[in-house]
Amino acid sequence: MLAILVVAGSGAWWFATRIPASPFDGAAPAAATPLERGEYVARLGDCVACHSTEHGAPFAGGLPMGTPLGTIFATNITPDRETGIGGYTLSQFDNAVRRGIGADGRRLYPAMPYPSYARMSDEDVRALYDYFQRHVQPVRQANQASHIPWPLNMRWPLAFWNLVFAPTRPYQAAPQRDAAWNRGAYLVEGAGHCGSCHTPRGLAMQEVALDSSDPRYLSGALLDGWYAPSLRGDPNSGLGRWSEEEIFAYLKRGRNRHSVVFGSMMEAFNNSTQFMTDDDLRGIARYLKSLPGDPARDGAPWQYDPATRTALASPATLAASPGARGYMARCGTCHGADGQGRGEWIPPLAGASSLLAPDAASAINITLNGAGRVVAGGVADAYRMPSLRNQINDREVAEILSFIRTAWGNRGGAVTEEQVAKLRSQTNPASSDVIVLQMR
Repeated sequence: MLAILVVAGSGAWWFATRIPASPFDGAAPAAATPLERGEYVARLGDCVACHSTEHGAPFAGGLPMGTPLGTIFATNITPDRETGIGGYTLSQFDNAVRRGIGADGRRLYPAMPYPSYARMSDEDVRALYDYFQRHVQPVRQANQASHIPWPLNMRWPLAFWNLVFAPTRPYQAAPQRDAAWNRGAYLVEGAGHCGSCHTPRGLAMQEVALDSSDPRYLSGALLDGWYAPSLRGDPNSGLGRWSEEEIFAYLKRGRNRHSVVFGSMMEAFNNSTQFMTDDDLRGIARYLKSLPGDPARDGAPWQYDPATRTALASPATLAASPGARGYMARCGTCHGADGQGRGEWIPPLAGASSLLAPDAASAINITLNGAGRVVAGGVADAYRMPSLRNQINDREVAEILSFIRTAWGNRGGAVTEEQVAKLRSQTNPASSDVIVLQMR
């Protein structure tokens, strides 16, 4: 029995510490890739958003990232040989990007979205490697140790997590779909790693689905104080009422008649989607519009109810409802008694997915902390949601949001004072500065 245990333990340790094969093992050095090609792949993967900070050098790391186990810090991925990835071979880079394994064999935390990057093509990985090795300025900046306590900070168990939850096969085109759909699927499921935010997580913190074959994929999830909405055809919490053209506009310009980017999506827009080609964005739009919603989860489609507008004109309604009074005093000037906003510049609250979603986190967060600056084509927006955390207390926020989430036909439900207090303690006001992370 002891011999069996020793053999089994040795085999498990070998598996947990081995470095898997890469298609680039033994490959001869490739010719240089044009800067624009590799930089574009970096834009698709939004590498700059996690590996840079507002006042730091591009890709030098240091961004704190909260996890259920503790804070981790994004690493230096500049080509510095001592503190960055300057000593990585192409196969080592490939293993880090697509399999979550560093050059020294240490497993990367899956905050690095390698379960999605696994779908990237060899050609894109090669272009990305060339970009980081030849076109990014090396920066000597040591990586910060995580705040995850022992023994939870041991990396080798992640090998078994990867075995169960992380695929290793690049994207395979669906022959029954056209080229635009397949390109969109490749970008959403792969480099764009949209599922990292928009797909629910399981008990092991894994994405419960990684592609369109599972109806839970992109069905909405809570992450870092925001509720990332469904990107499926759900008419209430998703994109069911959006056209392909409206999805394209949202990714290209950061706004459409339904919404303006905010929270984590604002950062993705500022640093990634607006730099994509129109063809790629239209492919993404086509792919997302093909994903069916779930009526059992989402409920009957939202319909506008004009009764709220009428009620808000009544002094008796305002006298009887603190939430309605607070709305008209704090929100009504911009968003209107009709809840329709002001065109594409101030988004509607009537029918907004964040107000129909089962979780009120996004509504609470943006009310407390306001919105960051949307920067489209190098031009910052003129209008932004201000932070109200110092102007109204938790009870007032809960009253206003409970009103909004049940007005104009919205069915999001009530918000409690305790929910507001929790997010107030865990979040900070959005910066009013124009922030676009630099890649050069």
